[in-house]
Amino acid sequence: MTRLDQRYPPSFSDDASVIATDRHGQRAHRDAITHNDRFERKLWSPRPGVWCMVGNGLSNQTFVEGPQGLIAIDTGECIEEMAHALAAVRQHSASPIAAVIYTHFHYVGGTQAVLPFVKTADGGELPIWGHQRIVANRLRMSAEVSGAAARGMAHQFGIFLPAQGPDGLVGTGLGQAYRRPDHAPYTPGFLPPTHSFEAATEATIAGLRVVMTPAPSDCDDSITIWFPELGLCVNNMVWPTLFNVFPIRGEEYRDPRVLLAGLDHIRGLQADYLLGAHGPPLSGKGAIMAEVTAYRDSIQFMWDQTVRGINKGLTLGELCDSVKLPAVFARSYFTTQYYGVVEHHVRQIHNGLRGWFDGDESTLFPLPPQERATRLVAGFGGADAVRSQAEQALADDDLRWALELSAWLVQSDASATARVDAGSQPDRARLATVLRAIGQRTTAANIRNWCLTRALDLEGKLDLSRFRRHRFSRSDVLASPPEAFVHTLRVILDPDKSVGIDEELAWRFKPGGEQTGLHLRNGIAAITNGTQAQLGIELDLSTWANILSGKVRMSEAMASGEVKAIGDSARILALLACFDHPSLGV
Repeated sequence: MTRLDQRYPPSFSDDASVIATDRHGQRAHRDAITHNDRFERKLWSPRPGVWCMVGNGLSNQTFVEGPQGLIAIDTGECIEEMAHALAAVRQHSASPIAAVIYTHFHYVGGTQAVLPFVKTADGGELPIWGHQRIVANRLRMSAEVSGAAARGMAHQFGIFLPAQGPDGLVGTGLGQAYRRPDHAPYTPGFLPPTHSFEAATEATIAGLRVVMTPAPSDCDDSITIWFPELGLCVNNMVWPTLFNVFPIRGEEYRDPRVLLAGLDHIRGLQADYLLGAHGPPLSGKGAIMAEVTAYRDSIQFMWDQTVRGINKGLTLGELCDSVKLPAVFARSYFTTQYYGVVEHHVRQIHNGLRGWFDGDESTLFPLPPQERATRLVAGFGGADAVRSQAEQALADDDLRWALELSAWLVQSDASATARVDAGSQPDRARLATVLRAIGQRTTAANIRNWCLTRALDLEGKLDLSRFRRHRFSRSDVLASPPEAFVHTLRVILDPDKSVGIDEELAWRFKPGGEQTGLHLRNGIAAITNGTQAQLGIELDLSTWANILSGKVRMSEAMASGEVKAIGDSARILALLACFDHPSLGV
């Protein structure tokens, strides 16, 4: 396996000398602090008629001026974020907004901010261009996996880290913050595409020729946008950091082979200007070709060498130790670990290609985690002996070993039902200390933010319990098809409460009469159309949103008449009580 990593930065350093103090007292790897300065809020203009707002949030907002007005590309996380970008562009162009294009579904939350500035060629509605998967992907993140998605974002982006002090936020690796405090209260303003597509599409927009090519990257609805008349490419593939094959927040697999095709497409465009969803613009054919080539090669290297190791029979641990990027990739911030880390990407490639089993016999049928930790602690001579070794490892800057030993002590706590709440306070504090040391010595924002958030959680300084249960947003329910959040109930069914049940329940929504249903049987809730159900409820979408968001209980809504029972109301409530949601219980 390759050993070309002599100068490529490790995931984190055992040397405390890499720690620096930022302007607000944050303690972090000196390179992480330097990288964050790249995202100072600034309106860039790489060429006449093109503006890119960087540092206004997690993502960029880009504006391209055509004969018929401005094309706005991506609209940020909220109306306030997009309004700030629009105000900055208004200092340079009075052209109306002629169209919006979404690069992918992540940064589409501020579109309504452009409406006062809209003027279309035909006087019709605002044209919004984007991949056809955008709406479905937004629903997916707010429905079935919403609990995990919200928890993952809180950790990865350091949403609850303080603004100042040693644990203070030092950026996200792609921007200075997920959302800027000066944009609060973060009003949602998504508008769905009016022109959606799934194949490469060419159109004349605002009087400019635009080619939009699907280019899956961190999501399957990502596109690359090419303005041939301007030599301008706008993309969501070339990030200002090594591409994140694995996001620590958890996501669906990002296949490097697909990424390479999209990056080769960008190389083939021979662009004069390259703008991204994140980071400052690049200009000049030569510079762009060099950076994009190195970028795609770093991804291919991780893929090829991981596959090479898999074929040699290496386990995950062996793969992570042996697959290292060559030092050449440390020359540019585009291929440096400022977001995620190589060893995690290697694990994700293995899991995406071959699944979780790596041939390590001990992982075939492992003991339950708590029992394993208990036996390990006993085998090492008891808890005091492990504590002593953990303290020594921490003192020696042997952070990987200190982390494992400290985690055993917390996980072996038999008094806790869940690992997140386990461990005595001294043992939790020790684990927090190790995590904090790792967070301060990594260049990767994802890792620092995750480690510090978990450390504060262990110390009782953050209460993240609400992120460990499924939550429903009222606005998300109202913005989705009526059946969407009925079907989501499948993933919160408590199988123990539904033992022996074989019944169907229908939902009928007023005033349109949309109907759907769930059939509870064999410990699952199967989706039906509700037509065969003997039991059901009739209600409007607003009432359903109030129930799911916890504003009113189902029993109260039935008693008040907001929900009409079809059949035995007591039996309906008993069926709904099988779902792990406080407002649905009897």
